[in-house]
Amino acid sequence: MTNRLAYAGALGTAGALGGVLIATIALPLVGGVGLGAKEAASSFTAELPIPPEDPLPEMTRVLDRHGKQIAQFYTQNRESVPINQIAPVMRHAIIAIEDARFYEHGALDVRGTFRALVTNAQAGGVRQGGSSLTQQLVKNLLVNHAETDHERQLARVQNIDRKITELRYALALERKYTKDQILERYLNIAYFGAGAFGVQAAAQRFFGVDASRLTLLQAATLAGAVRAPYTTDPSLGAPQRQALRERRDLVLERMEQLGVIRPAAARAARAKPLRLNMQSAGGGCGQSRYPYFCLYVQHEILTNPAFGSTAADRERTLRRGGLVLRTTLDPVAQRSAERAIAARVAPTDHEVAAEAMVEPGTGRIRALAASKHYGNNPGNRKNGPSTTYNLPADQAHGGGQGFQAGSTFKAFTLATALSQGWRFGEGFRTPGRFVPREGYTNCSGKPVNDPRARIFNAGGEGTGGPYSLELGTWKSVNIFFMKLERRVGLCNVVKTARRLGIERADGAPLREVPTFTLGVNEMDPTTVAGAFAAFGARGRYCRPVAITEIVERDGTRVPVPPSCSRALEPQVADAVNHVLQGVFTRGTMQGQSIGRPAAGKTGTNNGYTSAWFAGYTPDLAAAVSVGDMRGSYRYPLTGVTIGGEYYGSVQGASLPGPIWVKSMIGALRKTPPSGFARPDLARFGGGFTPGLKEMLEAARKKAREARRRAELKAHGRRDRNRDLPDLFQLLRGAQQALNGEQAPPADQPVPAPPDPAIGAPGLAEPPRLIPRG
Repeated sequence: MTNRLAYAGALGTAGALGGVLIATIALPLVGGVGLGAKEAASSFTAELPIPPEDPLPEMTRVLDRHGKQIAQFYTQNRESVPINQIAPVMRHAIIAIEDARFYEHGALDVRGTFRALVTNAQAGGVRQGGSSLTQQLVKNLLVNHAETDHERQLARVQNIDRKITELRYALALERKYTKDQILERYLNIAYFGAGAFGVQAAAQRFFGVDASRLTLLQAATLAGAVRAPYTTDPSLGAPQRQALRERRDLVLERMEQLGVIRPAAARAARAKPLRLNMQSAGGGCGQSRYPYFCLYVQHEILTNPAFGSTAADRERTLRRGGLVLRTTLDPVAQRSAERAIAARVAPTDHEVAAEAMVEPGTGRIRALAASKHYGNNPGNRKNGPSTTYNLPADQAHGGGQGFQAGSTFKAFTLATALSQGWRFGEGFRTPGRFVPREGYTNCSGKPVNDPRARIFNAGGEGTGGPYSLELGTWKSVNIFFMKLERRVGLCNVVKTARRLGIERADGAPLREVPTFTLGVNEMDPTTVAGAFAAFGARGRYCRPVAITEIVERDGTRVPVPPSCSRALEPQVADAVNHVLQGVFTRGTMQGQSIGRPAAGKTGTNNGYTSAWFAGYTPDLAAAVSVGDMRGSYRYPLTGVTIGGEYYGSVQGASLPGPIWVKSMIGALRKTPPSGFARPDLARFGGGFTPGLKEMLEAARKKAREARRRAELKAHGRRDRNRDLPDLFQLLRGAQQALNGEQAPPADQPVPAPPDPAIGAPGLAEPPRLIPRG
C-alpha cells in the first residue's frame, strides 16, 4: 500500500497525464497479461503513421568572393551537421540527462519513465527526462511542421490523444531509423536557447566553436540547456546564467552516476565557471559588415523567380532554405570605397555619397558603399546619420529614387555618333543658346520637342563656338550634345543606353525627352557603373550581379553565370574609350589621375541638384553620386559644407571625382595596370569641324601673347593688361584631335589651364534650364 501511495504521489506531482498514458499504453507494449492486451498491442502498432519530416529551417549564409561569411539570414539560427561532426562527449551528455537507456529501449522507456517520475517528485522539480529522445524528436517535428502560431500551440498541447499520436509516430521512427540517426535528428532540431537551434548553432553561439570540438564542460552546459532553454538562456542575465550552471552540474552528476565520466573529473568540472564565449547571433543585413551589398543580395533573392515562383516562396527560401550564397564582393574594393567616401562625406551630412564598383566583362559587383550608416535613426527620425535605403542601388534592390545622372549620359550620345560613322575631329559650330523646338522624336515615333526650354553652355554666359566630338566631350558642352543628339536621333541614343543596361532607379520608363543626353533621368550608381563597365569590356554589357554560386542544403552547387550581351561593336567601344580618356588629360577631370589608363565622364545636374562621376579601366568600373536626401531640387548642392569642407557648388569633378580616384587607387592596388585597345584610326580618324582650326589659331596667338607678357612681368616690367593663361599644351592636344592623332595615355596628364574661348572645365556641364514635364 505504501508503495502504491508513493507512486500515486509521484504521478500526481509529475502530472496525471503520464500515469494515464502509461496505464493505457505501456503494459500492452511490454507484453501485458491476457490475449486482449496482445490484441491491443497489435492493433496499436499496425499501420503506424509516419510523422511529418519537413526540411528544418536552416540558416542561409552569404560569403564574399574569397569564401568568408559576410551575412546570414534565418528564421531559426540552425546549421545541421551529421553525427560524426558532433563531439562524442556531446552525445553522451545529452543521452545521460534526457534518455539514459536510449540505446536499450524502443520508442517508450517504461522503466525510465517511472524512474524519472519518482526522481522528479522527490526532488520537487525536473531532474530527469521522462519522454524518450525519440518522443522528443516527434514533438519537435510536429512543431516544425506547423505553419502558424496556432498550429504550433496545438503541437505542444499535452493531452492523452496527442500523447498517443506522438507515441505511434515515435514507434514509426524507431522502425525507420537507427538509433544514431534518431540522435542526429534530435540534436539538429532541438532548441538550446539564446536563439540557437541545433547543436552546431548552439556551440557557435555559446562558445564560438564547432560542435565537433566541444569539451566536456561545454557539452554538459548545452545538454543542460535543452530541458528549459528559456529559463537558462545566458543572454538574458545573471539569474539565467546561474540556472544554466546548475543544469550543467546536474548533467555532470548524471554522467558520473552512469559511469560515463570518473568522479574526480565530475568534481573538477563542477568547480569551474561556465566559461561562456557568447557570439553574435545577429541575422539580416543590419548585422552585416557590408550592409548595402547584403541588401542587394537579399533583394536579388526576393525578386528573382529562380528562388521561388511567388514572393512567399522566395521569402521562405531566404529564411529557411539553408543555402550558401557565394557572392562577388571584394573586401579590398569595398573597404577602399568606404574609406574614400568617409574621407569626404560625413554620415551626419544631409548630402549623401554612394558608390558602386562593377567588373567589366562579367558584371560582378565588387563593392557597394555609402556615406550613411545602415539602420534606423534615433527615435526613427527621417533624417540623421543612418538610412534604411540601399543608396548605391535601385528600388528593386532596396534603393530609393536615385539622382539625375547629369552629363554622364553624354557618353551614350557619343557612342551612338561613333557607331553611325562619326569621326574623331568631326563636329560643328554651336550657338550660345539653344532651344529644342524641332527634330526630336521618341521611340514611339512621337515628337517630343520643347520650345519652352532654354539650354546654355558654361554656366550660362552664352559662349558658343566650334566643337569636335573630343572637345565637346572633354568640356562637356551642353549645346553641342543637344545638337549631336538631334543629328544622330534621340531614339537611337535611348536605344544605345538601354543596350548598356540603363533603366531608371524607380523602375519607371525612361524619360525620352530632348534633354535625355543631359541626364534628366534619375539613376543609381550600380546601374551607371554597369553601363560604363561595358565600355571597358569593349562593348560587352553584363547585367550587374552579386551572386556567383548557390550551394543547396544537400551540397548541390548551382553556378550563376554572367548575363551578357553585345551592346556595342568592339571598335566603337574602343573609340569611345579613346575620347573618354581625354576627360582626365584635357577635360573636366584634368589633373586627377589613378596612375594607370582610365576613362570616364563627369556629370553635374541642372542647378547643381546632384553630381556624378562614372569612370573605368579595363579591370574595374565605378560610379559615384552625390545629392541631398531631403530632396535634390529643394536642397541644391550650392553653398554647402560637406565633410567639413565648404563648396560654393558641387560639380562632378569637385567631389564625386576625387572619391572615385581615391577608391579606384585602393581597389586596384594589387591589380597590374592594363591599357585600352587602340582605336581604328582608318575608321574613326580624319574628321573635320568648320571653324575649329581658326579658333585654335586665335587661341594660339593669345597664348603666345600671354607668354610674352608673362616674360616681361618676370623681368619686373609693368603690364596693365590681365595675364591670360598659357594654353599651349591644350591647343596642341586639340590640334592632335583635329588631325585624328592618338591621344596621350591617360596616366600622363598634360598640365593645360582652361581656355577662355572654349569654357572653363567643370562649368560647361550643367544646363541652366531643363524642359518642364
